[in-house]
Amino acid sequence: MIKILKATSKNAKLLSQISVESFLPAHGHSAPKDDINKYISKHFTEKIFEKELENPVNAYYLIYYKNKIAGYSKIVFNSPNNHIKAQNITKMERLYLLKEFYGLNLGSALFHFTMDVSKQHRQEGIWLAVWTENERAIGFYKKMAFQIVGSYNFKISETHYNPNHILYLKY
Repeated sequence: MIKILKATSKNAKLLSQISVESFLPAHGHSAPKDDINKYISKHFTEKIFEKELENPVNAYYLIYYKNKIAGYSKIVFNSPNNHIKAQNITKMERLYLLKEFYGLNLGSALFHFTMDVSKQHRQEGIWLAVWTENERAIGFYKKMAFQIVGSYNFKISETHYNPNHILYLKY
């Protein structure tokens, strides 16, 4: 029913599509449309994903539900944060789920899988940044036992930043 696989460079186009489809409902209203479109064209292209998948510090995992792609996670090992004392920690850059798969506990399954991978790499915890107005995501991460440890301004464009919480879960 649920299958989680490590992404490869062959999945770059798929990751690009999932990113746009997931980012717009959660963040599309967070900045002017032109800024959002520029952000997407700068960060979610197939070429960007090809480069990121070639870099061994990045780990992408695809989650499938009933053989349909449902989302993905991206983590970066040994990625310290100024708000956290521990150094051997994983940054979860993305946990994206397509809207049609909400409510099936797939986000939880993908998160726990990602956390297990992080632990296998001898990491002390996992951290992330989440937009302060993304109540659904904040609720999810608090349910997973994350704590707010700081703040960060996420750059959407040259003129627009979104306030983010820095969340941390110590293992």
